[in-house]
Amino acid sequence: MKKSQRRWIGVVAGFAALILLVTLYLHFFSRDKGPQYLSAKVTRADLENAVLATGTLQAFQQVDVGAQVSGQLKSLKVKLGDKVAKGQWLAEIDPVISENALRQAEANEQNLIAQKRSAAAQLVQAELAFKRQQQMLPDDSTSRQDYEAAQANLEVQRASIASFDAQIRAARIQIETAQANLGYTRIVAPMDGEVVAIVTQEGQTVIAQQQAPVILKLADLDTMTVKAQVSEADVIRIHPGQTTYFTILGEADKRYYGELRAIEPAPQNFLDMQGSMGGMSSGSAKSNTAVFYNALFEVPNPGHLLRISMTAQVNVLLGTARNALSIPVAALGDKNKDGTYPVRVLDRDNRVDTRNVRAGINNNVNVEVLAGLKEGERVIIGEASEMAEAGGGTAGSDAGI
Repeated sequence: MKKSQRRWIGVVAGFAALILLVTLYLHFFSRDKGPQYLSAKVTRADLENAVLATGTLQAFQQVDVGAQVSGQLKSLKVKLGDKVAKGQWLAEIDPVISENALRQAEANEQNLIAQKRSAAAQLVQAELAFKRQQQMLPDDSTSRQDYEAAQANLEVQRASIASFDAQIRAARIQIETAQANLGYTRIVAPMDGEVVAIVTQEGQTVIAQQQAPVILKLADLDTMTVKAQVSEADVIRIHPGQTTYFTILGEADKRYYGELRAIEPAPQNFLDMQGSMGGMSSGSAKSNTAVFYNALFEVPNPGHLLRISMTAQVNVLLGTARNALSIPVAALGDKNKDGTYPVRVLDRDNRVDTRNVRAGINNNVNVEVLAGLKEGERVIIGEASEMAEAGGGTAGSDAGI
């Protein structure tokens, strides 16, 4: 009897365990699970829609100071980094040759003046001789041949005086040229600025026959010009007057603001393109080359922290929104005909509701919500299964069922 009782108890326990296993299976494995969503809250943030570009810094005003006469660079009066004022003496070319040229021009003038005096005396003599011939001709006291010879000699002397006058004027022009060349040996600053480069050193000989050799470079660093390279796809979206800012590599957190001044009408490689089109290979003139246009704006540089040729990460602002409702761009569906976008919203019971919202500024990461949502609501940005297949998720989002 005891053996049959134990068997009965074992059968009941086994049956109860089976029922428990079946119940657990049905609860955890047979239940139809709904989709799992990745969601994000509707929050407030500052949004910017901007055209991004890479640029370089240049001095707003820069001058190559060159030599207009040939000779040896006798002395440099400044060194690299010096600040100079307009009219300050910068360098000197050996003046000996120019001084000798001036002396020679002055000597030529003096020689011509002396010759003119001699010709003037001969003119007086010719005038007297011609007057005597005029007086004697009516009385037949002289021949017409002598009269005509005296008249011709008078005209020759007058022409000689006119010739000497012209030669003296030319000699004075040569003197002025020689004086100017002598002045060019003393090189002065054409503007206020800073010496940013010294090209020619003391003792070097410069030849200014075909082009003016550069002695040094001056730049006004109080204002810097940013030359931003804007792609042809974005250049149609920008125009002068727009607010711009940039950051530099050494200080990525600080923004330097300016106003877009101009957009160059031709691309930065325009001359190279024209040269290639004019050659034999014009039919295949760099058809795959990216085209960029230079956008220019200025920023003040009082402490001269910004330097020439620095790289600038430029943003040209197309629109801004402060403390605006925003959601991730991934939450937007396909655009409706009325310009709104469908957005799926999770309520407190994790039920999905589709709403049409009006969107504002879109920076391709977040989008401004003008109407259709409230702060704190959750919008669906994807399904967990889709994110898993894509190999990642969306930062800052929370999962809901």
